[in-house]
Amino acid sequence: MNHSTGTPRPAPDLNRSAVARYLQLATLFRHRVEQGTWPAGKQIPTVDDLAAECGVARATIRQALDQLAQEGLIERFRAKGTFVRATPPDRLWCDVETDWNGLLRSREGAEIEILSDHPNQDGSVAPAHAGQPAPSYRHLRRRHWRNGQPFLLADVWMDDRLSAKVTAEDLVTKTSLKLVAGLPGVTIAEARQTLTIGSADVETAAALHLPLNAPVAHVHRTALDPSGTTLLIANGIYRGDMVRIDVKLR
Repeated sequence: MNHSTGTPRPAPDLNRSAVARYLQLATLFRHRVEQGTWPAGKQIPTVDDLAAECGVARATIRQALDQLAQEGLIERFRAKGTFVRATPPDRLWCDVETDWNGLLRSREGAEIEILSDHPNQDGSVAPAHAGQPAPSYRHLRRRHWRNGQPFLLADVWMDDRLSAKVTAEDLVTKTSLKLVAGLPGVTIAEARQTLTIGSADVETAAALHLPLNAPVAHVHRTALDPSGTTLLIANGIYRGDMVRIDVKLR
């Protein structure tokens, strides 16, 4: 048996959220696997131990562990117990790039689904941005997938005058910035990216296959031409359990 040692953990307060208790515990246990608190190849505490630690019924613990088993993070063995998979799946594979070349690079193995495509949208209704609005925008909503799992929901507003240069293949293969940066005759004079952390609302949770209020990363990107016209606005929502930010400081 794998019993914890040292000072017992305080029971988590599961009344702070309307999210089902088993989903809150699944998130807690998932973090223990991903952070190495429950090491790969090792046995985790028993259902009874976890129920006592968390102050919930054994059935709630089993529901939470079922979530991790479905994700391939743990394995159960009859008469032996439950173990962390020796090689857990790499969930934190989606890097939010922080340099220009990285932002233009497509993600290996990713697929892009177009959910909606609306041209000729008045520039005044585009999301807030620092530059001057284009006369009209093409508004795309896209969902990015990898291995059958959605990881990014993005609204892209592109200067409608560029649409003729963008192919149907571009729309399902290129990152938002590359849609405009790679076009002949187009110069990006200024580009900005802002990242904030939030939680999934009803619409986002459904689109990204997440529990309500699950953590997400909001990434806002803009690209301006030399005249100060905003060629692109991209608002992306990434699953918090798949995203990683790696910034070289020196």
